Amino acid sequence: MTEVCFRYLGASLAVGLGALATAYVQGKIGAAAVGALIERRELTGLMILLLAIPETMVILGFVIAIMILLG
Repeated sequence: MTEVCFRYLGASLAVGLGALATAYVQGKIGAAAVGALIERRELTGLMILLLAIPETMVILGFVIAIMILLG
C-alpha cells in the first residue's frame, strides 16, 4: 500500500469514527432531552444547545481529514 492509501484511510476514519461517536451521543442526549422537555418546557433552548455541541466532533474530524489529505 502506498502513502496515498494510508492518507485516505486516515481521513475516512477521522470522519467516520467521529460521525459514529456523535450519532451515538446525540441519540442518548436526544432521549434524555425529550424526557426533560415533557416535564419542563422552558428547557427547550438548553436542550437544542446540548444537541448541537457534539456536532463539533464531526466538524473537527472533517477538518482533520482535510489536513491529512492536504498535508
